[in-house]
Amino acid sequence: MPETVRRVDAAERRARLARRHHLAPGERAATVTDAARGLVCLHATDPATVYLSARARVDGMTVGDLDRALYEERSLVRHLAMRRTQFVFPRETLPAAQAGASGRVADRERRSLVRDVEKAGLFGDGARWLDEAGAAVLGALADGAGPVSYRELKAAIPVLAGAIVHGEGKSWGGKMSIGPRVLTVLSAEGLVVRAGNDGSWWTSRNRWATTESWLGSRIASVPEGDGTARLVAEWLRAFGPGTEADLKWWLGSTLTAVRQALSVLDVARVDLDGGVGYLLADDLAPVGAVEPWAALLPGLDPTTMGWRERDWYLGSYQQPLFDSVGNAGPTAWWDGRIVGGWWQDEAGRVVVHLLEDVGVEAERALAAEADALTEWLGGVRVMLRFPSPLSKQFA
Repeated sequence: MPETVRRVDAAERRARLARRHHLAPGERAATVTDAARGLVCLHATDPATVYLSARARVDGMTVGDLDRALYEERSLVRHLAMRRTQFVFPRETLPAAQAGASGRVADRERRSLVRDVEKAGLFGDGARWLDEAGAAVLGALADGAGPVSYRELKAAIPVLAGAIVHGEGKSWGGKMSIGPRVLTVLSAEGLVVRAGNDGSWWTSRNRWATTESWLGSRIASVPEGDGTARLVAEWLRAFGPGTEADLKWWLGSTLTAVRQALSVLDVARVDLDGGVGYLLADDLAPVGAVEPWAALLPGLDPTTMGWRERDWYLGSYQQPLFDSVGNAGPTAWWDGRIVGGWWQDEAGRVVVHLLEDVGVEAERALAAEADALTEWLGGVRVMLRFPSPLSKQFA
């Protein structure tokens, strides 16, 4: 294990965040694809998040810019990966994501679906049914007709029909269709991709295509360890310094996998105010401070969600800004720290709620950000899939 080479304090970590994540003025990304590269990938489980995250990092960004990258240029691809979360990856990162994260998710999703359909009595041999259903989906998508909606697939493939009762007797219980879960498995396996959206940018009505037809080839196969190491290296470049706990959480993996990746990478240990963190060995030069900056980031933004140990930028605001299972709501940032949250009123106007006294300069900067975001949204009210307690209280 490398020796600890120097201390990286919270101020430098915030400066690195501002520069690497394209949040400080003068550090903006040129394109939405560059913005995604700067963060390894963009969160996309909540469909609005990826647009609002890109908008926060690319001056003048429009919805059409991201749509072109996703559906015309195809330099960005929606893909299920770490922690069973949907992300938008730069196309060149897909092999590492598939090997280092998605394959693990696919195995878990496949076992879960087989178990659930057998338990519900839908199929005696769940594994055989899933193989047949997957083959039928791939066959239907291979006819060259272009991206297909789930509704169209379900109408053409009877084996996708059926539902599982969950949470029986509970207020949140109900029936869950099994067909979408087949697509979840196939997407995590890298065989199909989300290749269009029939809804508005803030909704999710995916159209599906085979990966090969959409991208021109299958996702290149690499060993799991190599994929994990590349993801760790990219995370360290974007988010470093960070701890083993940060990496384990972000990857949704194990400490063993994290330590194996660190052992094959050229990394250096640094002192994080008494804790042990890691940087790539060629990234040890101190990073200077940036001018104070303001940002309004959406729920599940990759910066807010990038670390497991968040005290250096979140402080004591976990409870009002994260839900009970760890999903972040919309956040207000000043000079590298989260200082509050935001939501929209009934007219669609963005409203900032501060959790501390940040001073007149910060208040004015955040108010200007709220006005700019209100104008960009143009009256669209984004409904949060994972509202924070603060959002629930005031929205």
